Amino acid sequence: MNETTIGASKANTAKHTNGWFDMSQYEMPKMEIPAEFRAMTDNGVAHARDSYAKAKAASEEAADLLESTYAIVAKGATDYNLKLIEIARINTRAAFDYALELLGVKSPSEFIELSAEHMRKQFDLLTAQNKEICALARELATEAAAPIKAGMSRAYNKGT
Repeated sequence: MNETTIGASKANTAKHTNGWFDMSQYEMPKMEIPAEFRAMTDNGVAHARDSYAKAKAASEEAADLLESTYAIVAKGATDYNLKLIEIARINTRAAFDYALELLGVKSPSEFIELSAEHMRKQFDLLTAQNKEICALARELATEAAAPIKAGMSRAYNKGT
């Protein structure tokens, strides 16, 4: 008896829910879409596709631009670091040469003269090295900015 009651209850529930959630009553009525509306939507879709193609091309150009700029900056950074290593080597040699010369000093006046001479040479050397480093950094910045400048110019000319 219990099984029949449950079976009948399930059947009533299914019938009841089908009435409430029957999707056929929510369907759109079949009507013809006006030609103007269809043309407007077709134009909108065509415009969206065109905009997508332009955005895709622009993003590919930007990626290529960044790639070339990165290659230039990486090469420039390598050159800059090599120059710093060269400068460190020169300065280290100068320090060891100075220390070696100090070992041969016989009097305080000779020590002062040697120290003054060494300081003058180091000042001139550091000034020249600083100029080289600044010129190299300026060159690197100019080279790195060139592709970005060209890309921006191209993008601006396309836009106008």
